[in-house]
Amino acid sequence: MTSPHAEYSQRLEQRRAEERRWSRQDARLAYARLAIFAVAVVLLVLAIRGNAPWWLVIVPTVAFAVLLQVHDRVLGHLTASRRAIAFYDRGLARIEDRWIGTGEPGDRFADEHHLYAHDLDLFGRGSLFELLSVAATPAGEETLAAWLKSPATVDEVGARQRAVTELTPALDLRESVGRAALDVRTDVHTEPLLRWAEHPRLLSPPWLVWIARLFTAAVVATILFAAATRDIRPLLAVLAAQSLFTWPQLRRIEQTLHRAAAVTRDLGTLSRLLTLIEREAFEAPLLRAVQQRLGGAGASQAIRRLHWLVEVHDWQHNNAFLMFSMPFLIGTHIAWAIESWRSRHGASVRRWLTAAGEFEALTSLSAYRYEHPDDPFPEVTSGPERPAHFEGKALGHPLLPAPRMVRNDVALDETTRLFVVSGSNMSGKSTLLRTVGTNAVLAFAGAPVRAQSLRLSPLALGATLRIQDSLQEGRSRFYAEITRIRQLADVARGPLDGARGRPPALLFLLDELFHGTNSHDRLVGASGVLRSLIDRGAIGLVTTHDLALTAIADNLAPHAANVHFEEWFDAGEMRFDYRLKPGRVTRSNALALMRAVGLEVDTDG
Repeated sequence: MTSPHAEYSQRLEQRRAEERRWSRQDARLAYARLAIFAVAVVLLVLAIRGNAPWWLVIVPTVAFAVLLQVHDRVLGHLTASRRAIAFYDRGLARIEDRWIGTGEPGDRFADEHHLYAHDLDLFGRGSLFELLSVAATPAGEETLAAWLKSPATVDEVGARQRAVTELTPALDLRESVGRAALDVRTDVHTEPLLRWAEHPRLLSPPWLVWIARLFTAAVVATILFAAATRDIRPLLAVLAAQSLFTWPQLRRIEQTLHRAAAVTRDLGTLSRLLTLIEREAFEAPLLRAVQQRLGGAGASQAIRRLHWLVEVHDWQHNNAFLMFSMPFLIGTHIAWAIESWRSRHGASVRRWLTAAGEFEALTSLSAYRYEHPDDPFPEVTSGPERPAHFEGKALGHPLLPAPRMVRNDVALDETTRLFVVSGSNMSGKSTLLRTVGTNAVLAFAGAPVRAQSLRLSPLALGATLRIQDSLQEGRSRFYAEITRIRQLADVARGPLDGARGRPPALLFLLDELFHGTNSHDRLVGASGVLRSLIDRGAIGLVTTHDLALTAIADNLAPHAANVHFEEWFDAGEMRFDYRLKPGRVTRSNALALMRAVGLEVDTDG
């Protein structure tokens, strides 16, 4: 089997060859259009002077029109080739661990108040979202972001895994999506489009459209009458009556056209994306459900019609077309057609975008799985007989380059519900917490995980790795931390509304717990909080570089255990192996580190 890197490299060279071929054709056609235009001008001058028959001008005019159509198709192929090049360039960047800054960071989804998104680097430059997302539409990005921020149920995870498995080898389909819609995210804005589609009618009552059609028919009839009799009085009378009819509606007609143009101008790309989804024959139930929500070929056809109506409206920005269209009420008819479209399809737009977004989220996960064939799907287990557990073998952090990534085993279950992780600064404690949390996020999104294997129960996530003070909100780091921990305690306690069903247990990841207070209060407070979480069925990890806090594991025995990371000095430099070891750390390196960076530390006084 060809490796993903080799396949991407081969296809990239092929698409670059295509791009060069289409570029040459583009240049040739541009020169040909210029030459034919020059010939047409020369023949026109000769015809005006009487030195050539007028019909000769028709030949280059027709040839120029044909070349325009051919050139448009060539430009379309050229654009698609460039999008395919970008698609494989980004894919190779991900495989080669140079992907940071090459994709969409998803900054708009960042939320420092979320229980774990900011702590686990889900969004922003170098984030999990940037690594995963190949979505082309805002709806796809929004769906993927929602999956990362909200753990799915066991059934949802299974359905997504089956869909991702089916999509993983479908490289041609992912490339087609990239060719069709790589740059659509800047064109199709989800919320404005939905507000427009679901807004009440602007033009009413509906029978007025028939009066407009009658006026257009009357204009055509009176123009023919004037051509036959040279009597324009009936035409002038009809135009006057038509003006009286359209004047009261003019503002609403302009609003209808302007609003439609503002939110739907670039729906042609979305239509092509939906067409790709509609024409596939899927087996996975989730993928078939996506197709069913699109209603066969109804969604893409409807959007193509709307896109055509908006394009016709754009023609009215041409003064010549506007002067021609005004007597025939072209703008009025377009506005009524758009209102008719909204009445028929407006309520379906949300369903279409949701389906397209779900497909793109699944496509993103399938691309990740294709590019990381050694990463397995996790096993998410459920049932009242199984308490909360997280059992990962050879866990690695998916955002770290492979040469720098160190894998560790983490097993939390009914016996050991808490790891107290000790070690010096920079030894790997926070990275371990992020490794556990990020793999849990991947697992509950329906994606493969960076591990040899992972078995876990349904879990709610919460972390305190990036808790900060806030000058604007007038809060200290310690206050922000205890506020977050209170939120986690509420999650561990479960819903207070009497809802049926057992909520997922909490997986907590607490970094340097209560380090903003003195050691005595820190030990007492941490022991009490962690005991409360464990008693409520939660599992998790807490880190500390304060050796005194390793006593927490003794206080919470037998459900807690000490583990640690070690370091050593070699030629004046601190070295780490980032390997998790049993027991508590036995030494502190703070003073040695101070001396290593050149600080004078007097220990005699």
